Amino acid sequence: MMNIEEFRDYCQSFKGVQEKMPFSDVSDKYSRDVLCFYIGSKWFCFVNIEIFDFCCLKCAPNRNLELQASYMGIKPGWHMNKHHWISVYFNQDVPDRTIKGLVQQSYDIVYKSLSKKEKELIQGI
Repeated sequence: MMNIEEFRDYCQSFKGVQEKMPFSDVSDKYSRDVLCFYIGSKWFCFVNIEIFDFCCLKCAPNRNLELQASYMGIKPGWHMNKHHWISVYFNQDVPDRTIKGLVQQSYDIVYKSLSKKEKELIQGI
């Protein structure tokens, strides 16, 4: 089973990824512990580093409902647009291999949405 260190290493393995904890000043403890993984100026994944209960990922709308119907551990995106984001719960019925594939897919979707300038900056890394 995946742990937070393995998950972080995997997310950071993609080209141009940066991580930030952008909610450090909010009153909600859970949100303060959220680590976001960015490609360019947009995030493709976030996870709570203390609880490590689920990650939130960008998902193609045509796969969103199919994934939720296939796995108990995939729900609509927490605090995100439910049409484009899913929450994938760890230690449930979603295999680590599938979670990693969904992280890769999220990275790819967000990368494709970046401006030409941002893509060029990332390719130059």
